[in-house]
Amino acid sequence: MCGVLGYLNLDGRPVAVPVLERMSRALAHRGPDGEGHWTDGSLGFGHRRLAIIDLSAAAAQPMLSGDERFCITYNGEVYNFRELRKELTACGRRFRSASDTEVIVEAFSEWGTAAIERFNGMFALALWDRRERKLLLARDRYGVKPLYYAQVSNTLLFASEVKGLLAHGALRPQIEIDGLAEYLTFQNFFSDRTLFKDVRLLPPGTIMEVDASGATRTRRFWDFHFSETETAGADELLEALDGAFTGAVRRQLVSDVPVGSYLSGGMDTGAITAVAAQHLKNMCSFTVGFDLTSASGLELAYDERKPAERMSYLFHTEHYEMVLKAGDMQRAMADVVWHIEEPRVGQSYPNFYATKLASRFGKVVLSGAGGDELFAGYPWRYWRSPASGGFEHYVDEYYRFWQRLLPDDNYERVLAPVWHQVRHVDRRAIFRSVFAEAPPRLAGPEDYVNHSLYFEAKTFMHGVLTIEDKLSMAHGLETRVPFLDNDLVDLACRIPVRHKLGGLDQVIRLDENDAGPKQARYYAKTRDGKLIMRRLMKRFVPEEIADGVKQGFSGPDASWFRGESIDYVRGRLLASNARIYDYLDRHAVEALLHEHLEGKANRRLLVWSLLYLEEFMTCFISADGRAGELAAA
Repeated sequence: MCGVLGYLNLDGRPVAVPVLERMSRALAHRGPDGEGHWTDGSLGFGHRRLAIIDLSAAAAQPMLSGDERFCITYNGEVYNFRELRKELTACGRRFRSASDTEVIVEAFSEWGTAAIERFNGMFALALWDRRERKLLLARDRYGVKPLYYAQVSNTLLFASEVKGLLAHGALRPQIEIDGLAEYLTFQNFFSDRTLFKDVRLLPPGTIMEVDASGATRTRRFWDFHFSETETAGADELLEALDGAFTGAVRRQLVSDVPVGSYLSGGMDTGAITAVAAQHLKNMCSFTVGFDLTSASGLELAYDERKPAERMSYLFHTEHYEMVLKAGDMQRAMADVVWHIEEPRVGQSYPNFYATKLASRFGKVVLSGAGGDELFAGYPWRYWRSPASGGFEHYVDEYYRFWQRLLPDDNYERVLAPVWHQVRHVDRRAIFRSVFAEAPPRLAGPEDYVNHSLYFEAKTFMHGVLTIEDKLSMAHGLETRVPFLDNDLVDLACRIPVRHKLGGLDQVIRLDENDAGPKQARYYAKTRDGKLIMRRLMKRFVPEEIADGVKQGFSGPDASWFRGESIDYVRGRLLASNARIYDYLDRHAVEALLHEHLEGKANRRLLVWSLLYLEEFMTCFISADGRAGELAAA
């Protein structure tokens, strides 16, 4: 786990090592254990090391292959590297270290780009072919590890974080207006855009090849394919799932440093911790809860410390807790924005504190991310799937649902100051483009739900993974995601929807023209998602936890924004010099804010996003902001 960076001068100019060093310093938090640089004429690599596997100097990067044809800078872990090493040894390859990095570079040397399809793990990497003078950039199947790039004049920049690009000095931080419109619709980016002009995020499961002249070829080497192809019976399928899940957790315990686990109080992290604790002595577990003194309604269910404590007792972990209070958000906001950079998904400051807690006791932590997207863990979303009259109607329904911040009736008013610049942005087309590689097979409601699972794995889950990477690496912590093991994902994609989600037979019998009641009745029938996973989890966690209601990791912000944090909200968003109003209409925004502050509507997601954007402007766009220090450092 590390930070990667580098650049390629497409006009042949030699790379300047001091520039690489400056880019490297911007990513120092990702790799406090070491730093390395390597150049080959117009190409330069940098690396920040967080030592996890093979702690010796032999595993330092950038690393050359044995024949010195290839050089790699790599971030991540490939968990099946020992099996691959045996194959490569049989092919005549020799190894100088015990690291997975050397296995990866030798795999490319032996099998070419086809090697990447053999890797079971998380990674973002850059590989330079010295003979062909060709650069390869790649990300893992699911996008667990990020890789940003930008072309400025005749220079191609790439790094694990945008900060690494900015530190080069050629890229000036500016707002990407189209990206702002996309974010203010979905609270996420569904395209490869970011909030930084000219900066792109390489899509998951993608290889980009660039030759020395700048000619580029990009291809997808893997994609999700949710289907109805698994024909095994329920009991046989349960045993297969047990083997895949426990195998995934065991595989991701490989480490030369201690491994801990989040323990949220739900079944996903509970089961991961249960399996891991069978193999690790004195394993540490971590829970973040919330002070609910001023919470009300559904927000009273946001604290999961008690079930987490119970599971810690059952699994014999060394357990640590942190309680977040109103005010903790504003205390961390500047650091949260600095490390996340371009915003994604919902309130993420609790994750900042969770990673900070876990980093005090080790370098590696296991997370439950991915389980909900693979096994239909958000049943309240899926009734929009069968409740439609064809694929394009389904897209319309789901598109309206995913307008998390600004629906169509507020969009133009809020963006009035830059409307002439964003009026061309077709937000539905952005949404629809996610399905470009998902054929609209619509034989029944199962197909609609599978399309929803595909969409959310490609968008919402990717946003969650990006946030988790940035905030864990902010504290020099590696987060691993056992649910995103290749074998487990491949099985999950084959499992029919009827084993994940109940109530589909009710949808088939409902009147297609009775949209309102159908939605209500379908919702009532599908409160329980992850059906087969709940059955499995009862082997690892108490039954009442496996049967519990799905709860996201979020604080009672709706109440806090109206209460203890109201002065902070007003001070940042109603100030006369607030930077967001360079792009947004003050009257339209203030009207929406007052609806929340006065209790007329719950706009907590919008309030968070506006606070984030205001801090983002201060941190990255302001001439005297924190980002201004990078190129001069």
